Parts: sequence; structure tokens; C-alpha cells
Amino acid sequence: MFVRLPESVIECRNLVGGRWHAPAAPFQDVTSPWTGTRIGRVPMSDAAEVDAAVQAAVAAAATWRQVPIKERTQPLFRFRELVLARMDELANLASAEAGKTVDEARAGLLKGLEVAEFALGIQNMDDGGMLEVSRGVSCEVRREPLGVVAGITPFNFPAMVPMWMFPIAVTCGNAFVLKPSEKVPLTATRLGDLMMDAGYPPGVFSIVHGGKAAVEALVDHPGVAAVGFVGSTAVARSVYGRAAALGKRSLCLGSAKNHLIVVPDADPEVTVSGVVASFTGCAGQRCMAASLLVAVGPVDPLIDGIVAAAGKIRLGADMGAIIDRGALDRLRGAIDRAVADGARVRVDGRAVAPPAGCEDGNWLAPTVIDGAEPTWECATRELFGPVLTVVRVATLEQALALEHASGYGNATSVFTTRGAVARHVAERATSGMVGVNIGVPVPREPFSFGGTKDSRFGTGDMTGRGGIELWTQLKKITTKWTLQADGSWMS
Repeated sequence: MFVRLPESVIECRNLVGGRWHAPAAPFQDVTSPWTGTRIGRVPMSDAAEVDAAVQAAVAAAATWRQVPIKERTQPLFRFRELVLARMDELANLASAEAGKTVDEARAGLLKGLEVAEFALGIQNMDDGGMLEVSRGVSCEVRREPLGVVAGITPFNFPAMVPMWMFPIAVTCGNAFVLKPSEKVPLTATRLGDLMMDAGYPPGVFSIVHGGKAAVEALVDHPGVAAVGFVGSTAVARSVYGRAAALGKRSLCLGSAKNHLIVVPDADPEVTVSGVVASFTGCAGQRCMAASLLVAVGPVDPLIDGIVAAAGKIRLGADMGAIIDRGALDRLRGAIDRAVADGARVRVDGRAVAPPAGCEDGNWLAPTVIDGAEPTWECATRELFGPVLTVVRVATLEQALALEHASGYGNATSVFTTRGAVARHVAERATSGMVGVNIGVPVPREPFSFGGTKDSRFGTGDMTGRGGIELWTQLKKITTKWTLQADGSWMS
């Protein structure tokens, strides 16, 4: 086995007011995608459980916002050290429940810590200021917390996506309520332990487990001022619309259909490794995964290299499992329909055997679909798995036209050795994140994460400076102490 599964079933609880609380709610099983075995139980909290957490957070927020920011960062320093000290335990836990490899889980934790490290630097940023705007009149701006804010996070990154949100939110003076995916509640629960061990006051960080009912109750709660969400476009649109109807701030990140444009002058080694890592990493279950390869002109040697490299990926060692049986069936069905439409399957992951001891898990090896038409399902829909679709076009402008026509706008990458081509794609692409010879163009701190079109609902980005904007508001103070002889209506 490539991952250590928990030795016994872990029963999750809600973190309310600094204490773990067993709600009077039905529980559902948490199964490992590796083996299909039960590794945990998670409560499906109702509105009353959400209310208890929010009420405790409201009480905590009133005091926490008054704590100087240099003091608010001290628990986060300790949290960072605790995560590093328990990296192996956390990586195995995230791997066991999400299906990713242990190395991928570790990388997600380290990326989450980058956001925490950025949050630690907020105390040294000049995000305020004062200016004398006319004689005897000064204007000052202060950045203030919103109060209680909430994060609703997906299954594919049990640690990283929550850590995109709560380090910045709590450092800015908010109390934060996390609703993790019910498919991966174990890592979030362990992070809650570490937040308490780090010394955060009760109620500053809370966890409420559950499904749709918990999400709706959290969004609807009058004590919650803002919501961050990462998940599918359908749910992102719904959460955003629900929050907006209540006048709440929200940023909801959705699905993607990332275009990787490959031109004939692309470097073979960089292209093959970049494309394969992009569509097979995390078993393709990430919003930054390569999903559509747009082959411009005569690039068959490059595609042949991608096919050969993808065929060597080892299940378990190089790539993890699919989150659940429903997702696996959906992926297999999409491949079947592509074949029925007339596509050629160059690498068929449906026929690859699972790793030894994991026969009851959810496994699909890398799959490459070639010769697809731009309008087919496999070329337009986010499949969210290790499936790469190849569409062939004659010119770079045709490739960009496909990117423009996509309803999603998360990421676009171009593989080329010519600066002019790279610049042209970077300037013309409609996605929020663009890569040049990079298969997964995730911005690193302090640059923020976020897409366009149906990949994002709301204003701004997640992480980095975008995270500060999301979880705070500006207060403007205009001051005058004496009358001025040349005063006007403005002074």
C-alpha cells in the first residue's frame, strides 16, 4: 500500500466555541478511494448546529477584532510549526480520504502553508494611510475585518483550499467557520485540532460538517458576513446567487476546461512533461488540470511523446484514485461517448488494473482521446479526471478562438519556444491565469488565485492580496479640528 490508512474509524465532530461537539445529527460513512473501505464517519449537521457555531463565532469576533494584528499573527506562527511537525501524519490522512498520492497531499499542505506565510506578513504591509487633502482637513483609511466569515471547500484538496482562506481571514481579525466537503472531513478535523493547539481563542476558528443543508444554513445565517466557496460551477453559481440575494459578499470559484495550446516549435521535453503532469496530477481532479490540448499544425511527434509518457504512469505510485464510484462511472461514461462519437483513444485507462490490495478502490489510469471535434462533450465539459482530449486546428488564431468560445476561464497555457507566440497568447487569452510552458499555472503568493467567466462568481481573487480584499473592508475617516479662512463646502 502506498498510503497509511487510519488504523480505526475516525468519528468527526463539529468544532464550536473551542470545543469538539457531537451533534444530534445523522452520520454518513467516509470511505477511502484507495480501497473502498470505511475510514471515518461525518455528521450531517442541520441549521441548529450551524447556528451554534456561528453564535460562538460572533461572540469571539467582537473581541478578536480588537487584538492588535501583531498579536493576532502569533497563533499562526505556532500553527505553521505544528503543521510542519505533523506533515507526514497530515499528508497520509489527506491521501487516505481524497485518493491522491502522499506526495501530492504533502505538496497541497506546503502550498497551504505558503498562504499562511503570506498572512504572517500582513502585519508588515502598509494597507492604511493618511493624507492632508485640504488645509486643516485630513483623510485616513483603515482596513477592518467583516466579522464572521465562512469557507465552503471541496474534496480534492482537503488541506490546501481551506488554508487558502482561514489564515488570511483570521489574521485580518475575522472569526472563521469552515464547512469542509463531507467526502474529506478528516484532514479538516485535524487542522482544527492544530488551530486550537496553536492558541486561537475559542470561536475564532470553527468547523461545521455536513452537506447541502449545512451550506444553505451557513450562507443564510444573518451572523455570517461573507462566504468563500470552491467547487463546481453549478454549486458556485447557486451559492453566489443565494449570498448576493442576501446582500452578502461572496467569492465562489467554479469549474474549468483548461486549454493547453501546443505549437510546432514547442520544446519536446518541456511540453511532454508539463502536459502529462498537468492532466494526471491529482488524478486530474483539480481545477487547474489540463483538460483540452489544442494541437496547432504538425505537432504529432509531441502528441506521440505525451501518449508514450502517459502510458507509463503507475497507478498508486505516480497517480492516485478517483474520489468515489459515482465520479468513476461518470468518467468511464464520458470516454465511452467520445469513442461512440468517433474519437480515437490513444491511451485507455479503463483497461489498467488497480494496484495490488486496492481492487475495491476507484481507479482509472491516464486516458488520451485524440481527434475530437471542438463541440463534443469531452472537449467542452469539465470531466474532472485523468482524461486529456486532443482537438486539432490549423492556426494559432483558431486555437485562441476555441479558448474564447469556452464558457470557462480558469487557465490557459501555451507551449512554445518563441516569445512572440507566448506574448500573443498571454495578451489574447480570456482566462484569469495564463501559463507559458507551464501545465499548471497556479500563481504563487503574493499573487492571487482566480479565474474568469463561469469559473468565478463574485469580484476579486482568492489568496494573496485578493484574500485581504475578500475578508476586509475599508473605513475612510475625514477629520477637521479648526476652521479655515479659505474653507469650502468640501472642508
